[in-house]
Amino acid sequence: SMQQNRPVTVEKTLAVYTSRDHAIYEPGLEAQRRTAETPPYPELYRTHRLVWDQLWRRFALDLTHVDRDEEHRTLRILRLHIFHLLQTTSMANIDMDVGIPARGLHGEAYRGHVFWDELFVFPMFNLRVPEITRALLVYRYRRLDEARRAAKADGHLGAMYPWQSSSNGREESQSLHLNPNSGRWLQDNSHLQRHINAAIAYNIWQYFQATLDEEFMAYYGAEMLLEIARFWGSIAVFEKARDRYEIRGVMGPDEYHDAYPESERGGLNNNAYTNLMAVWTLRCALELSSILPLQRWEELTTQLDIQRSELERWQDICRRMFVPFHDGNIISQFEGYDALEEFDWDGYRRRYGDVRRLDRILEAEGDSPNRYKASKQADVLMLFYLFSSEQLHALFSELGYPFEYETIPDNVDYYLKRTSHGSTLSQVVHSWVLARGDREQAWDVFCEALQSDVEDAQGGTTEEGIHVGAMAGTVDLVQRCFTGIEMRDGVLWLNPCLPKPLNCLQLQIQYRGHQLKLEIVDNIIQVSTAPGDRAPLPLGVHGKVHLISPGSLQDFRMAKGADFREA
Repeated sequence: SMQQNRPVTVEKTLAVYTSRDHAIYEPGLEAQRRTAETPPYPELYRTHRLVWDQLWRRFALDLTHVDRDEEHRTLRILRLHIFHLLQTTSMANIDMDVGIPARGLHGEAYRGHVFWDELFVFPMFNLRVPEITRALLVYRYRRLDEARRAAKADGHLGAMYPWQSSSNGREESQSLHLNPNSGRWLQDNSHLQRHINAAIAYNIWQYFQATLDEEFMAYYGAEMLLEIARFWGSIAVFEKARDRYEIRGVMGPDEYHDAYPESERGGLNNNAYTNLMAVWTLRCALELSSILPLQRWEELTTQLDIQRSELERWQDICRRMFVPFHDGNIISQFEGYDALEEFDWDGYRRRYGDVRRLDRILEAEGDSPNRYKASKQADVLMLFYLFSSEQLHALFSELGYPFEYETIPDNVDYYLKRTSHGSTLSQVVHSWVLARGDREQAWDVFCEALQSDVEDAQGGTTEEGIHVGAMAGTVDLVQRCFTGIEMRDGVLWLNPCLPKPLNCLQLQIQYRGHQLKLEIVDNIIQVSTAPGDRAPLPLGVHGKVHLISPGSLQDFRMAKGADFREA
């Protein structure tokens, strides 16, 4: 009974079912039965804590900073990011038909649409709970037919995934958008970001590298890869005058440039990132013939009616795709980029302070960023984010273009000076590409990326939902960039390069069924593996491959410049 001035506790337990749930009879009846069987709150709380304890163990990471206050703050934000990512997707999603909304489940921005942000999210899950990545890739597989319809409607073969996906996987990108600075509605060409297809292909390949999940590749991944490759083979056109293939009328990741100056038609020609990602995808698709069992390869190529002539065309594109350059070894963001005007960054910063949304500022002045060498976010530099120098050298060499080591720092320096960071993803990429050349600046940019949501760095956008890609990207910077993790040729390579202020980094990962704990402190990297009956793990350190048996511990010593020799 209730008594005056004594607190009263009311327990309210809800069960939510929909008609899309599995193994149910009728949603209302199932909800009634579940609530009748639900234990009291203390037991629910106990099992809730148990699940979160298990999640935190899987996603644990720790670091030591020279400044203890900054160390505490950095860890709090990283763990907040992990928490929000696990609120968006976790083991509970494995049996659901869901993707990764760009703004999580935290607000109304983009109406819950799925973009390319999974490119930045999946690496974190690949090395922690790859089953989550698998489920999210199946979301794309279930929408493969809709991507085929889109490609056909646009006059192409294969599958053309939408820039913004929702419901059945149709294109949801807007055709107009509002500039609040001017009050004008403007044409929106963002649906021309065909590089979403390459992002999906990259995600499939990286998941396979992390897990060697042959069943997934045989019955889901390979079909998507082949259809995406078929799209690239179809959209590429051969230019006789150049004796090279081109991809015309697209947008790259940089959304400041969606058309040529004074042109009424959207799209650009030969976006370097798009062209090279198309080549990389075609190379992966061709490699499937040696990865899949012969019977499955023959089944797929027969079902998809992929003829030898089409495979030969893919091989030819991989040797003769056009990539624009200017000023020597600077990779042009797109063909014609070198003819654009330099932008007065200092002058506009004096006038406006924050120029991250430079596109809105210029449009309100009656101008356009299409006229200038000014980017909203990383575009060319995405290549150095996704690929190692060894991988890029192989790509460029096959195309017949020189690619010296200096190409990377020269391009990083060039585009760093010409980017406004209008996207929260941009600083993640820039921190990554700076990590080897300028460890102090890399840490500073990493700290700026950490602020994206906790300080609502873009002035009000976080109220509409978290930035999933930026959150995952900061965690992945610690997980893969600072440790130098690379999955290549069946080997897990480690090449740590801690930012200047860090003294120690600890984390655990999962790779092809092996559970590893990594600790990098001073000039030592320690690798320990959980016991088991798996074959030894090929671990690459300083150019040498070591076989690490389950249940073992091994130390390696770092020389200066993140170089290695076995301790």
